[in-house]
Amino acid sequence: MTQAQTAQAQTSDAPRVLARFREEVAPALMREFNLSNPLQVASLSKIAINIGLGEALTNARAVETATADLMTITGQRPVVTRAKKAISNFRLREGNPVGLIVTLRGNRMWEFFDRLVNAGLPRTRDFRGVPLDAFDGRGNYSLGIAEQVIFPEVDFASIDRVRGLQVNIVTTAHTDEEGRRLLALLGMPFARRD
Repeated sequence: MTQAQTAQAQTSDAPRVLARFREEVAPALMREFNLSNPLQVASLSKIAINIGLGEALTNARAVETATADLMTITGQRPVVTRAKKAISNFRLREGNPVGLIVTLRGNRMWEFFDRLVNAGLPRTRDFRGVPLDAFDGRGNYSLGIAEQVIFPEVDFASIDRVRGLQVNIVTTAHTDEEGRRLLALLGMPFARRD
């Protein structure tokens, strides 16, 4: 195979957001930030999705049903996070399950980002865009989602209760400006400032 055929095979197998990143977004970021090396361009590193399960103390099936929901959304089995300390006011003992976390990398990360931006967020009730000020100072973005049912994969009839998700998008950007521009070019629907 020639280099051109290899490159074409890689882009045809790649998720569409990754192909768009390689063809359109990376060159645009190189021009905007005056970068000389393509390896300096900011990219997505990983996406971590968390669900807090305070109800797991009283509902034993909460972990199972939330695990099924998160597996449906991400295509990957989540890890159960457990309490590190006992807190008597919350009736919490050390080792009790308190949440679930999934870390996506590679093609699953790009596919999840595509579904989040193009299918999930637009289905949110009264959606006016995601906030611009949720960056951490190093180009990473955090987004809270009130309902897991915004994803088309989740069947509303099969869920036991509506749960919120925390989505953390980790980038290789060094500043919030780079991270914001990267996500905007990838299609993140930021709210307009009035």
